[in-house]
Amino acid sequence: MEEKKLDINSIVGFVLIFGILIFMFYQNQPTPEELEAQKAEQEKIEAAATQEEQKPQQQDAAAPIRPTETLDANDSIAAVQYKNAVGAFGNTTITEGETVLENEVLYLKISNRGGQVVEAKMKNFVTYDSIPVYLVKDGNANFGLQFTTSDNRSLETADLFFEPTLSKNGANQVLSMKAKVSENQFLEFRYEMKPSEYLVDFWIKSQGLNGVIDGSRPITLAWDLNGIRHNKSVNYENRYTRLTYNHDDGKISKLSESSDSDEETEVDVKWLSYRQHFFSSILASEKHFRTADLSSKNLVEEESKETKFTKAYSTRAPLAVQGGELSESMNWYYGPTDVDVLEQYKTLGLADSIPFGWGIFGWINRYVFTPFYGFLSGFLPFGIAIVVMTIIVRLALSPVTYKSYLSQAKMKVLKPEITEITDKYKDNAMKKQQETMKLYNKAGVSPMSGCVPALLQLPIFYSLFMFFPTSFALRQKSFLWAEDLSSYDTIYQLPEGWSIPFYGDHVSLFPILASIAIFFYMTLTTGQTMQMQQQPGMPNMKFIMYLSPLMMLFFFNNYASGLSLYYFVSNLITIFIMLAIKHYILDEEKIHAQIQENKKKPKKENKFQRKMREMMEQAEAQKKAGKK
Repeated sequence: MEEKKLDINSIVGFVLIFGILIFMFYQNQPTPEELEAQKAEQEKIEAAATQEEQKPQQQDAAAPIRPTETLDANDSIAAVQYKNAVGAFGNTTITEGETVLENEVLYLKISNRGGQVVEAKMKNFVTYDSIPVYLVKDGNANFGLQFTTSDNRSLETADLFFEPTLSKNGANQVLSMKAKVSENQFLEFRYEMKPSEYLVDFWIKSQGLNGVIDGSRPITLAWDLNGIRHNKSVNYENRYTRLTYNHDDGKISKLSESSDSDEETEVDVKWLSYRQHFFSSILASEKHFRTADLSSKNLVEEESKETKFTKAYSTRAPLAVQGGELSESMNWYYGPTDVDVLEQYKTLGLADSIPFGWGIFGWINRYVFTPFYGFLSGFLPFGIAIVVMTIIVRLALSPVTYKSYLSQAKMKVLKPEITEITDKYKDNAMKKQQETMKLYNKAGVSPMSGCVPALLQLPIFYSLFMFFPTSFALRQKSFLWAEDLSSYDTIYQLPEGWSIPFYGDHVSLFPILASIAIFFYMTLTTGQTMQMQQQPGMPNMKFIMYLSPLMMLFFFNNYASGLSLYYFVSNLITIFIMLAIKHYILDEEKIHAQIQENKKKPKKENKFQRKMREMMEQAEAQKKAGKK
């Protein structure tokens, strides 16, 4: 072949082209005045962009649902203005302040302004950065009633002052908050806290207000809350942060946790759960809410240490009056999303707010893995308990693994005959398929038998996939280099501001180990399948073998390290089981002899096989007729 060389004409051509480009560059170069104008315009755009970036951050940093306002009782003008605004409810003593209810596990602060909880703190838990866990703080929540008075005033209890009275009912603390029209006419919020419980009894009652509140107009319960961030990864936490509710005689539903905004109107609502991954604020009604307008808005735009809130929840539910008065019996729950704690309130069914998974997956998670892991972690370190549980699960599934590998071994034995059929009918796909199915039928081999065992394992795998991110027992429990088994482990943190797309700003070791283990597992399983001749229309098995570990590496880098630990140990055990089956249990010569024996036996077709054969034969006949 003749070697191509640059001649003098080519060189001259390149020089001329280069010269023309240089000339055009200088001709189109902007003047100093144009450069100055461009600079000013760019600075204007950058300033606007910076302002837009700072705006949501500022809103996020403060983000009070209801601004904190104070009213000085000594300010006569302000007091008169307040009384004029609230009408008959102006007879309540104006006193700014809060009353504390607390027991061994829960700390609540109730404000005189609004009679609502303005601070809810978990006494036995801290966030990832060692700050006490708050569900309500710094104006992130608002609760109250919206109603109209007989003199046509539209009021909200959040604007009213309440007079507090703290008392005892046995060992229980009782706080009565009254917005008074007179001594015998009032609207009351009543709280009763029991020792060592996260559940607080709550009543809304009115007395003598049938002529003050206009009962013919809607009286609406309003509850808003911005979920406070508690976990290291806000995106991961937000994935399991959602509004869940019980309605329609026990049906459990939820608003979307992934969309930017979701709204629903439901009937017969028993309770509402504003879940914040491992902690929940729940409001339950004894009478049930006849209807409720629910909404959830995502506040997380990207993974950032500066993000303070996850989702904005909102509920609007009308309340009915009886004889012109209000009487509602409810319960507040501020506490962990822990099945052991929530199961204490069986009559309310609060444990159903935990995302165990749907259908049989949720059943397995809730009634098998959750109590089983609780049993193991009762006497074993939490990480070791995961390893032991994984070993037991894999051993329990070893018969399924055996069936799967046996199917692969049979297909391997048949490979020479399948290759022969493929070569013989390479130009006739229909005939090749017919003969292949005939061979499988004679040998007593089903190409689908290897898939069935894998399908049987799916409920187990999915249940465990839901178990690890939602198990409260794993929260802030360490193992080896992982500081928190409910969050990702970190062996290397990328420099500030650096992040790998779809991967994150850190490197987790457990997903790497799990990816290596799954690669070797795929080599043993998919690699053996690849020894079979690749069939047209079949997926590229080699591609799958490399894709699965890669997906594991990227997908699980921000997931719970306990889940990655499980997959690492699980695949490692599966590899050893399959090697044991291959070298010590299965004998390919015996399998070959059995297949040959099966071929000699008359094989009766089942209905499905007969139907498939007839369809193939019909298609083949139509193809031949078309050629004629």
